[in-house]
Amino acid sequence: MSIAPQLRNLNIDLPACPNTLVKLSLLMADEDASIDQMAALIETDMALSAAIVRTVNSALFGLLKRVESVHDGIRYLGMAQVAGLTYEIGLRGAFPPSPLLQNIWDRAGVRGLAMGRIARQMDLDPWHAHTLGLFAESGRAVLIAYDRQRYANLTAEQDEALLCAAEIEAFGVSHSALGAALCQAWGLSKDISDGVRARPHAPSQWASERPGVQKLLAIGAAVDALLLNPLTMDNPSEVWTDLRPIIDQVGLNFQAFQMATSRVVDRLNLPQDSAIGH
Repeated sequence: MSIAPQLRNLNIDLPACPNTLVKLSLLMADEDASIDQMAALIETDMALSAAIVRTVNSALFGLLKRVESVHDGIRYLGMAQVAGLTYEIGLRGAFPPSPLLQNIWDRAGVRGLAMGRIARQMDLDPWHAHTLGLFAESGRAVLIAYDRQRYANLTAEQDEALLCAAEIEAFGVSHSALGAALCQAWGLSKDISDGVRARPHAPSQWASERPGVQKLLAIGAAVDALLLNPLTMDNPSEVWTDLRPIIDQVGLNFQAFQMATSRVVDRLNLPQDSAIGH
């Protein structure tokens, strides 16, 4: 996929996709791909393989039995979820560590995991949903790596649309445009890159997006409001009142969506005072 010409003219570098993730993306696009193929691919990178096993054994997943290999992790969690974890680890490793980035990666991990689980229950593509959740704010990481001090002045802005406007004024490009470009550069599907690009838009502007993208955006909006935004997550009844017309708009069954989302939110069970803020 081609990168937008206006982004090519900016002196902002996009990190290269690790070779293992390139191959993994191709594997996930193959309907006949097997657990054995995926495990063998990830295990060619010993550091990545160890990180996957360590993450799968963390309290977040609550497995009753400790896994000893990537193959076991895939068997317990499924290919889509382990692929998402692999991309999360690869995405973190593509940028130099910093406190600003740590908050972004913490949100990305929770968002991706929740979106993938909700999508699976709604018979939508869990790999697309998980990956969109991971890359939703990846453009912010690109801007932080480019000029951390300048970007630090923008981090108080909570509203995504206003943040994008401030980024365009400061850098000439928004994090959503850069994130979409990063998705394209890393060989991810158009649904994912379009979802990252459109994420700051109001739901009233989603009509121009493909139906599948609209559904992913609706899942992301619910996860952000119920799990990641300290201003809204302690008022779930108000959140659901706001979400209902959006869920209806994108063609999802509201009762089924609410049940699936509430189940995932309860399962992740983040304490109110540990909401991961912006």
